[in-house]
Amino acid sequence: MAGAARRGGPGARAWTLRLLLAAAAVALAGAQVTSETKEVPEHETANIPCSAFKSSWGNPRIEWKFQKGSTLVLFYYGGELTEPYRDRVTFSPTSIQLSAVTREDTGRYICEVVGSGSQIAKSEVNLIVQVPPSTPVAHVPSSATIGSRAVLRCSETEGSPPPTFRWYKDGMVMPSDPKSSPTFRNSSYSLDSATGELVFEPLSAFDSGEYHCEATNNVGPPQKSSAVRMEASEVNVGGIVAAVVVLLMVLGLAAFGIWFAYSRGFFSKRKDTGSKKVIYSQPSQRSDGEFKQTSSFLV
Repeated sequence: MAGAARRGGPGARAWTLRLLLAAAAVALAGAQVTSETKEVPEHETANIPCSAFKSSWGNPRIEWKFQKGSTLVLFYYGGELTEPYRDRVTFSPTSIQLSAVTREDTGRYICEVVGSGSQIAKSEVNLIVQVPPSTPVAHVPSSATIGSRAVLRCSETEGSPPPTFRWYKDGMVMPSDPKSSPTFRNSSYSLDSATGELVFEPLSAFDSGEYHCEATNNVGPPQKSSAVRMEASEVNVGGIVAAVVVLLMVLGLAAFGIWFAYSRGFFSKRKDTGSKKVIYSQPSQRSDGEFKQTSSFLV
């Protein structure tokens, strides 16, 4: 294994990086860690400090990692930047600069410093690349039954940080607690501003109206969806009864038609009359010269 590392092949280098990541994780388990959050508008330059660096440590070893979800990338190691950061990151012992950041750069940047005397320090910066929300979409049923559960949803996928949502009915903002407003005290709903879900349970006649939602994350102006009308209606008992009566009448007429056809013999089998037999009667006793056919029968 050591011989492979000395040969310096691609596999050996990848193995070395994995080993260093594992060793650093163990060594830094007890190290002092500082953390902060920075927000930078999209397409701007982000300056990310390394608070763990201490000039009194002589010439320390510095490593930078980028973590997004469960993915961890080592992008500065051994005094070199790795791809694809080489062309857009400027390194200094105290910070790095990312040019023209995009929403894909949102994540955690980890600086690890090991001094010449085996001192260890670590700092983290949670970078949020600011992106204004796009126009949200309001998912509103066109009709719902009074007394049932009706769910309205507002969706938006571009904003960073993720936006919060507000709902409007007939142009009026809906409070999170309907009982706190004289306008909405006759409604019974719950509103989740983080997910944009508005749930009526139970739905009342008062809840008929035009609904639209609004997304905001304090980056650019709030964005509003198109308005969609929802009608709260009673269960049409009379229509259901009428439909059942019509169905029974149709089934009764169909049964009568089948009975009538059988009673008239329309479904009985007819005997095959395609083959016919010709029967001749025996001739009377006459002389051979006087023989003639007397009769025939066609069956």
